[in-house]
Amino acid sequence: MSHVLNGTRYVSPETTAAVQQAVKAVGYTPNVLARALARSSSNMVGIAMSTTANRYFGDIVNAIEEQCANLGMMVLLANTRDDPTQELKVVQALHQRRVDGIILAPCHDADRRSLAYLQENAIPSVLVDRLVAAGFDQVGVENRNAVVELVSHLIEHGHKRIGMLAGPASFTTANERIQGYKTALANHGLTFDAALLSTDNTDINRARLSAERMLTGRERPTAIVGGNNLTTIGIMHAVHDAGLRVPDDIAFAGFDDFDWADCFMPRLTVMAQDCDEIGRRAALMLEQRIRTPGRHPRTLHIEPTLIVRNSCGCKNR
Repeated sequence: MSHVLNGTRYVSPETTAAVQQAVKAVGYTPNVLARALARSSSNMVGIAMSTTANRYFGDIVNAIEEQCANLGMMVLLANTRDDPTQELKVVQALHQRRVDGIILAPCHDADRRSLAYLQENAIPSVLVDRLVAAGFDQVGVENRNAVVELVSHLIEHGHKRIGMLAGPASFTTANERIQGYKTALANHGLTFDAALLSTDNTDINRARLSAERMLTGRERPTAIVGGNNLTTIGIMHAVHDAGLRVPDDIAFAGFDDFDWADCFMPRLTVMAQDCDEIGRRAALMLEQRIRTPGRHPRTLHIEPTLIVRNSCGCKNR
């Protein structure tokens, strides 16, 4: 019977049919946990991300789950809440549940406890979005040059005072985007003004307050860049509250596309990340790491795409 159910040895068609009929008659269900213990493989993958804080990670999780299903693997999802202590707890919990590997979007932790735990326990792992450790397989978007292109697009419209609201400065993604912002200004001979850069915008409300301060200053910017989709929403709230019109009074461009970006009035110009490709590649990289644990770690940058609509000042797009 076990050879029929597990496919471990050739069994004649007659015997296979008899076993399958008997299984159906008694309502037998395979014990997945027992199989995992016997094979030292659970065909389960752990995903640890701050899924409730940002829709962007939700899109990546969907893509990971779809690709894992294609590979015959189930997923266990754990919310890190972007808290290092919680992150370590969920990584340990996933490991205790015998997952074959873990896909992690690491939050900032000066002690890098979760990463140390993954390495000490030789857990096949892939880091997503926040690429912080060369000793791991990693996949994320190319940030710096993408923001150079985004800010340069606004400069080409004649803007010289361009503000930027970035995410938490402790995240590598935010730092790379800030570098891109400063590089674009320098490339066009514009002086960086610290008053036009706001960091540590961890949620929509904080981004809204930061944008309000920037828009009510003595010399407000003529254009503003959102460093992620949360800051984009906060900025648009602040612009509306200030009675300003986009792009007539202030131009806007953001990092991250999302479902309703094309429904804003005006429609938002954004740098779009390919969440499907990031999630798909993360799942494939983990599957390869599980099969060949000794292979050299890889870091993969996915190029984003500039989607030009109306908020930047371009007409009839």
